[in-house]
Amino acid sequence: MSVPITALYAGLCALVLLALAARVIRLRWALRVGIGDGGERALGRAIRVHGNAVEYVPIALVLLLIAELDHASPALLHACGGVLVAARVLHAVGLSRTAGASWPRMVGTTGTAIVIAVLAVHGIAAFFA
Repeated sequence: MSVPITALYAGLCALVLLALAARVIRLRWALRVGIGDGGERALGRAIRVHGNAVEYVPIALVLLLIAELDHASPALLHACGGVLVAARVLHAVGLSRTAGASWPRMVGTTGTAIVIAVLAVHGIAAFFA
């Protein structure tokens, strides 16, 4: 059983997660903070950016995998995977720059939610098909 489309987007999301983790590690070394954020706002924000991706990417990828296993159209799978990767990058950029509202953060959050909703509805519909 092959799932090349999910593999592609899982790999891309993993690279995004690694980049976000590397940012946290660099800040920890520079600020000499071993655990938590040490009261450093930049580190706290970097931790949240990474944590937010860890919270949302897995469910989106599980739903993408289920859709691919259920023979969803490649166009739908690529659309969802592409939007997911772009949304997570935009969210990371937006939240990394400011803890407040920003268009990249809003687009990233909305894009991620849309992908999860579309794939969730696809999974539910597949049950009743």
